[in-house]
Amino acid sequence: MTPATLQAEKIVDSSGDLCPTPILKLSKGIKEIQIGQVLKMIATDPGAEADMPAWARQTGNELLDSHKDGEKLIFYFKRAK
Repeated sequence: MTPATLQAEKIVDSSGDLCPTPILKLSKGIKEIQIGQVLKMIATDPGAEADMPAWARQTGNELLDSHKDGEKLIFYFKRAK
């Protein structure tokens, strides 16, 4: 899937937040969607580039895509459990 074709059921915008706030918002947001649904995460903290894939590995949720859009880091996660 490409970012243009991904549809998110929920968007969590953590722009301007520093670690650990983006991860905390992501953890809360993923619980608010159903298994199999997609969450779009927006962050500006440079640490998110490493933190988001690590969070996906640790929690078992699937990181579908990650890319930069200007200063923003965009991540798409599929809830697995």
